[in-house]
Amino acid sequence: MSDDIAAIRRAIRDIPNFPKPGIVFKDITPLLADGPLFAKTIDCFAARYEEQKIDTVLGVESRGFIVGAALAYRLGAGFSVVRKPGKLPYETHKASYELEYGTDSLEIHIDAINRGARVVIADDLIATGGTAAAAAELVTKVGGRVVECVFVIELTFLKGREKLRPHRVFSLLQFDSG
Repeated sequence: MSDDIAAIRRAIRDIPNFPKPGIVFKDITPLLADGPLFAKTIDCFAARYEEQKIDTVLGVESRGFIVGAALAYRLGAGFSVVRKPGKLPYETHKASYELEYGTDSLEIHIDAINRGARVVIADDLIATGGTAAAAAELVTKVGGRVVECVFVIELTFLKGREKLRPHRVFSLLQFDSG
């Protein structure tokens, strides 16, 4: 397993100064392009949840759709999404969260998750935790129960995990700096 994790880490590409100066973007597209390595990534997550009877995996726009859909398929669970406002065609609930400069929001269909469903929230990366916290709030609004929030990458120096308390957090890779 540790060899797999090391290979997954090597597949993450750093893009300096994207989307703005001073930020080092963690690009997962090389990981996604490597079929066997992407499968190992999803298998690592699936092994964690196989015995937990997960009903729904919730993918966070947009790279969380990729990770979440693959995980839902592997677990035999349903898949739902949270998106930016105005992107979902049916009635929605909305949750807002703080950004470095301002706020943003996410929406979920009011019937996206069955009441009492056990939900894993999936995304590619956790930074400050605001997006994932909003997704967790939406799961609760529609009556689901967050089992855990799962990420390929965690930027530990931004302490996003703290914003998700009391929810459990699992990340495959941790980076202590940009």
